Formats: sequence, C-alpha cells, structure tokens
Amino acid sequence: MYKTPLNGDPRPGPCQWQWFVNVKLSRIVLMVLGILILTPLISHFYLSNVERNTNLMTHSAHSHVDLPDDLDVREIDLRVGVEELVRIRGSVLSELRSIEKKRQQFKQELQTYSKNIEDLKLELAHQQTNLNRLKISVEQAQVAMHEALQQNTPDLALPQRLLPNALPPNMPAILRNRSSHCRMFSCFDHSRCSLTSGFPVYLYDPDHHPVMNDGWDVDGFLKTTLKQVLGYNPHLTQNPMEACVYVVLVGEALKDTDDISENVGNHLNLPPVDSEALKRLPFWGGDGRNHILLNLARRDLSASSGDIFSDIDTGRAILVQSTFYHENFRPNFDLIVPPVLGPPGGDVWQECGYMLPSRRKYLLSFQGEMKVNKSIPLKSRMSTHDVDLETKNSELNVFIVQHLKELANTHTSDKFLFEFECNPASDDSMNTGPQDWALCGTDSSRRAVLRESTFALVFAPNLVDFVSTTLLQARIYEALRSGAVPVILGGDQVILAYDEVLQWKRVVIFLPKARVTELHFLLRTIPDEDILYFRRQGRLMWERYLASVQSTLDTIVAVLRNRLNIPPLPADTVAAISVFNETFQPLLVPPSGDVEQEESLGPLEPPYSSPAFRRNFSLGLTQSYEIWNDWGDPFRLYPALPLDPLLPSDAKFVGSERGFRPVGNGAGGSGKEFSEALGGNSPREQFTIVMLTYEREQVLLDSIARLRGLPYLHSVVVIWNSPRLPSPELRWPDIGSPVHIIKAARNSLNNRFLPLDNLETEAVLSVDDDAHLRHDEILFGFRVWREHRDRIVGFPGRFHAWDLNTKNSWLYNSNYSCELSMVLTGAAFLHRHYLHLYWKWLPQAIRDKVDEYMNCEDIAMNFLVSHITQKPPVKVTSRWTFRCPGCPQSLSEDDTHFQERHKCINFFTQVFGYTPLLNTQYRADSILFKTRIPHDKQKCFKFI
Repeated sequence: MYKTPLNGDPRPGPCQWQWFVNVKLSRIVLMVLGILILTPLISHFYLSNVERNTNLMTHSAHSHVDLPDDLDVREIDLRVGVEELVRIRGSVLSELRSIEKKRQQFKQELQTYSKNIEDLKLELAHQQTNLNRLKISVEQAQVAMHEALQQNTPDLALPQRLLPNALPPNMPAILRNRSSHCRMFSCFDHSRCSLTSGFPVYLYDPDHHPVMNDGWDVDGFLKTTLKQVLGYNPHLTQNPMEACVYVVLVGEALKDTDDISENVGNHLNLPPVDSEALKRLPFWGGDGRNHILLNLARRDLSASSGDIFSDIDTGRAILVQSTFYHENFRPNFDLIVPPVLGPPGGDVWQECGYMLPSRRKYLLSFQGEMKVNKSIPLKSRMSTHDVDLETKNSELNVFIVQHLKELANTHTSDKFLFEFECNPASDDSMNTGPQDWALCGTDSSRRAVLRESTFALVFAPNLVDFVSTTLLQARIYEALRSGAVPVILGGDQVILAYDEVLQWKRVVIFLPKARVTELHFLLRTIPDEDILYFRRQGRLMWERYLASVQSTLDTIVAVLRNRLNIPPLPADTVAAISVFNETFQPLLVPPSGDVEQEESLGPLEPPYSSPAFRRNFSLGLTQSYEIWNDWGDPFRLYPALPLDPLLPSDAKFVGSERGFRPVGNGAGGSGKEFSEALGGNSPREQFTIVMLTYEREQVLLDSIARLRGLPYLHSVVVIWNSPRLPSPELRWPDIGSPVHIIKAARNSLNNRFLPLDNLETEAVLSVDDDAHLRHDEILFGFRVWREHRDRIVGFPGRFHAWDLNTKNSWLYNSNYSCELSMVLTGAAFLHRHYLHLYWKWLPQAIRDKVDEYMNCEDIAMNFLVSHITQKPPVKVTSRWTFRCPGCPQSLSEDDTHFQERHKCINFFTQVFGYTPLLNTQYRADSILFKTRIPHDKQKCFKFI
C-alpha cells in the first residue's frame, strides 16, 4: 500500500515511485520470457501430434492395402517421413522450374533492354549528327550572307518571263537607201525580245506563205528539212504574238520545171523574190523589222544567183545568205552563212578524213577554172576607180597563176597539185558566177584530192565588189570536211561565215594576193603540231556549224540570240523517275558496323546545290566571244584551249578562260590541310555519287552502307538498270544523305552517264556498285578533282598501246605500267557537263557500239574528255584494281571483254579521226596522305 505523505498529498513520493517501477519491470520481463519460451514448445509438441495422427488417418483411409495389426509404430513413422520428403522434393523441383522460367524471362528482357539501349545510342548519335549539320548549315548561311554583303552580289533569281502579247504594229515603210544603213539598234525591235523571253522564233510555212514570182518555187528538200530541223529547236513557237523573230525561207529558188539544169542561172535577169509578196506577209508590219530572210544555197553555187536581194526592197529585215556585195552587206546586221551541202542532220563523222598523218601527199592543191560570165554588165555598176582596181586585180591574178605553175615545176621536194582547167569542162551556169573560179569534177573526186592534201588553196572572188560568194564558202566547206587546211589568197578582202563570233584565224590561213611569193615559205615553216591544231579546229568547226542543215539553222538562231545577249535555255536533262511509286516509303535502317572515321576528314553537311547565277551574263563579255547552241551547250574557241568549245550552259556553271572554274581562289586552297578546309578550292561544294547496278541487291546495299558519314556527300543516285524492280521488302541503309533509286528506260551501260535532272552538283563520282573505296581516298580524289575540274580524276588506270605485231591497230592494256592514258569511270570524278556532252554531242555511233558490246562506255568517256581538253586524265592514290570477294560474276570477267575493248578503241579512233588519248606518268598523292603524325607534332605541319 502506498502511504499518504505528511503534507496530505495522496500521490506517492519519489522513492516509492522508483521502487514501483523496478518491481513492475522485473515482473514484466519474467512474464514475457516465459511466454516466449514455453509457448513455442507447447505449440510445436501439440501440432506435431495432431499432424502425425492426421496423416496416419488419411493414409489409412486412402490406402488400398490394410496395414497389418502388428505393424510397428516406428516403421509407420519412417514411412510417413519418407513420403513427406518426397512431397517436399516435388515441391522444391516445381519451385526450381518456376524460378528457372522466370530467370529465362528476365534474361530475354535484359537482352531486349540492351538492344534498345544500343538502338537509342545509335539514334542519339544520328540525331547528334543532324544537330551538328543544322548548326553547320546555320553557320554557312551566316557566312554566305556576310560574303554577299561584302561583295554586294547576293543570289538572284531570274526575272519573270516576259513575252509580247500582240502582233507587230504596222509601220510605214522606210526608204531603201536608209534600209541599206540598218543596224541592230536602228532596225530591230528589241521590245519583243526580253532577257527572259527564251528567244521565241516563228517560222512562216513556205507552203502557205510563198514569196516567189510566178513559176518559181523553193527547193523541196530545203522546205521539208527546214520545217523538220526547226521543229527540233526548242526556240520554235507556234504563236506569232509572242515571237521575237520571224523566219522566212526564200531560197534556194528553182524554176518549176522537170529539168533543173534548164532553169539554174535564169534568175540572173529575173530575181525570184517578189517584193510585194514580202509586204503581204501577215506579220511583216510594213517594214519587215525582226524578220529573217533565209537564202540558203544548195544546188546552185553560182555567185550571182546567191545575191538575189540586190535589187529587192527588203526593208528592215535581216538577210542571211552566202553571197554579198560590199555595198549591200550590213555588218553585224546581215549574216553570212555557208551553203547547206550536207545531210539534214545526224552523225557526220563518216564524211571526214583522218587527221593523221599531219603531212599528206600534196603540200598544196587547187582545182578550178576561171569562168567569165558576160550575162551581167558589171562595169556599168562601177566607177572609174573601181574599173582600174579590177584591171589591176585581173593582172595580179594572171601573175598568181603563173607563179603557182612555176612553183609546181621547180620544187621537187614538195608535191603540188594545181589544175587551172577542168577536164572535162565544167558547166558555166552550174559552177560559177561572174569572173570566179568554177569547181572542177564531182564532189567525190574533189574529196579524194583534198584528203591527200595538207593545205587547200582558195581564191578570193576575182571581183573586189564581193565580200563573200557561195563558191568561196563551198570550197572552205569541202576543205574542212576532208581535213585540208584552207589557205585563202586575198583573205583581207572576204568575210567568212559567222565571222562575228568565230575565230577563223585558228582554222584558216589568210594571205594577201600580193604576198603570193611567200606562200611556199610560209607553208613549209608550219610545224606538224600546228598543222594538227588547224585540222582539229577545222573539223570541230565543220561538225558544229557547217556539216548539216540542222547545224546551220541552229547556229543561225544561236548567233542572232547572242547578238541580243539573251541567255540560252537550260541544258536538256533526263527526268529521274524513281523505281518506287509516290506513295511507297522504302524501309530505312541504320547500317551495321562502325562508321569510317579514322581522322577528321571534314564536316558532315546538309545537301546543297552548286553555286548558281554567278557570272552567266557577264561571261561572254569578259572571256571573249561565245555561242550557245540551242541544245543548251555553249561552244567557244579559246586562245588558250583550242579544243574546248563545249561548256555547260546551265546557270550553275562558273567559267574561266579555259571554260572551267579557276583554281586557288583563296577559299580553302592548297595552303591548308584538307581535313580543315570547307570545300577545297570552291567554298561550300559537294559531290554526287552515281552508281549503276543490275540485280546485285545485297552488293549494292553493302556499298551504300559504307558511305555513311562520308563528308561533302550531297546525295547518292542509283541507276537501276534491270527491268526487274527491287523488292519492296529491301531494307535500305540510312546513310544520312538522300539516296535516289532511278529506273532506267532500258538496260544499257550508257545509262551510267545519264544527265539526270536531280544531279545538283558539278562534281559527279561515277562508281561501280561493287567498288570499295575508303572515305579518305574518296575525299582526296574530290580534292584533286577541284584542282583539275576539266579532267577525269579517278583511281583505276589503264593505257592503250600500238599493236607491234599487226602494226595497224590499237590495243587496250590493263597491265601494271608506269604510264596511263585512261581512268576508268568505275571509280572516277568528272564534271556534270560531260554527261550532257556524252548524250548531246558524242556521235550516236559510239553509243550504239557500247550497246552492241555491252562494254566500253568508260573508254568512250575518256575519248570525249581527252578530245575536248587535249589533256590526259589524273590518277590518284596507288590503287590499281577493284575486287569484290564473293560478288557475282561481272561483265569484265568475261573472256571476250578485252577483245571487245580492243575493237572499241579502234572504232572510236575512226569516229574521231584520230586517237585523242594522251599518255601520262603523273599520279596525284597528297602530302602526308595516310601518314600518322603525333599529336604534339601536328602544329609543325599546319601550313604544309
């Protein structure tokens, strides 16, 4: 009991409370310990007895065999224990199987998560690369804007195309004496020909708009051919309201009779052109401005018949013909053209003679007969001074003939062929005009003589009143066709065809008549290389401007357009049709394997096209004359590069005096390591890879996959040459650049050089689908190409050699050699414009031969480039062959492969007239290329 404290407080005191706490805690501890120890023991004993009794009862109830009565209790307990162990073992095995199943599930999930992690890492790297590209793109845009602001030359789009929408208004006719002083600024309506008009040309149908007198008609061949070839010209328009110029075919006019020989020359007294018929043309406009009157000679080569406009009022129309009087010719307004003596169009190489050997049987030849036509009283048109001049000229001609005869008899070291009388006699009316040299013999006989002549003598018209005659132009035509260099006596008197744009001094030798005694000395001092120079230039000029009706009409249109400073139409391209339809999305997968990135090769940039619209309109002013034909191919004769007449016409090409972009312009040039340069010699430039494939899907996919991470790659264009389209289930590698699969119209190796419209870079890397190139090799080849933009720059080199056994053919050789003359386009860089030339300029016979053999397209491209540049290709690195272990058999492994290539070289030589391939021992290897330099030493080579 608690005692009450003295103060009356019923609560226990401190001592009492402490004792109570101690007693309480000890009792509680003992009680808890008893419960914790005794309770489990009792429970365990009780439960064991209950479970044993239950098991015995259950076992006895379900047992088919009754236990004997005398069974020992221990034996029963033992059996029950064994059964319990069996049950426990089954339970444990079941648990182990469940655990193993879960472990396998966890393992699969772990593998799935690991793969997802790897995919996420690749995606992260891919997105990081895209981010870096976007950053670089932004930086480049800022740099481009800064450069544009500094140079004040921002990128400009072409103005909107402007076309006239009304016919030429009627204007009062001008006096004839005033029309004789016409020039482009005074007699041409420039308002109908805007810069972006495209120079539309309208052709009067000669069947519906005749301009001849009664009983006269235009030669049927010319009418049909003119309408046909102008129909191919992209400038032709059927809408007269939008036309810039109107073309009228006037000649060649012939009498409407069965016997042509009776009427040739009859128009000496009766001009076939009807002045009133010209004024009745529906778009004549009263004065004929912007009209082109074509008088094209073909059958009748007489000089007098050519100038049919001498007594006709032509108003402000431009006259185009071969014969002009000095008093009637209006410089830079009228146009002198050659007679149309060739076929309508197509290949003309079979008409040409071989360029080699440089010196032929005859040093100089001439065949002709002086004819004096008394039908026209020419002296009535001349003043007393002109009559005296003609008398002196006639005396000089007699002296020239006498001197040439003595030259042929006295010099035995050189052979001459001079025939001043035709045998049999020529037809006066057919082959000559007033006091001019007639053509002797037939076309085939004259061609045979000219093909054996190094030089061909051409006399200027005996009458100084002529600035050009049809006979003069015809003789030059025949000489250039046969490879004989024309030598014009009296060259200071005449004007040749298209003289305002062509540099005839690089084709023809001009010599005044008074210096005829120096003729032999002059010809003997010309070295062989200059003779070949003249001959190559002459053939090139003949093929492009004189050979056919189509080339003549295309050149006429191009010269007139060039006068107006109107740019050409874009070069023709081939539509890049995808093998997939518009709705199909091919499967893209990241390529397996590590990206080739052993060193810093350059930034990974987004695709962008080559720079455009930089110098297109000023190029003709700063780099001499140029003509652009109506297929979009400009052709030009350069002082420094005589055989470089064909250059790109699209606005994405920037030219130099040699026709290609200059080297070393200070933007990442040769004084800096390529791995740090942006664009090498041209800032921000990329290249396009073009692959040709045929039913080697896995080989193709592997080749594309190896391009992942390749710097400066704009896109990959795969030309699918098989008629069987690729499987939709193909998984195309995602290389970070666009991949275009283009369907070819047919299976042809010529498709390797298709000028596709999706080629947006100047640099094209043509590569086989089984070629394996390292990234550093590709980029080094790209850098070398920038420094040799006009050549083929590549890896596998080959050469041609003369067959010493037969001594009459060339051989193709692929053996190891210190020389090469070709670089195969199975792995080579070339300029995009050569693709246009391959299809638009190269003779069709060469492409047909490639299809026939299913071979030699690379040899044809080497012939083309070497012919134009007169330079050998450039080989880079030390690679010689390209092998693809495990690939299906290729065309080059066939036994007939090399035999066909031998034949190709010899056939291409016939087409070109010579072998343009040039041998070289030059190979480009970069300084420190593949050289490992310690990191601490790299600064020493920074400016090497």
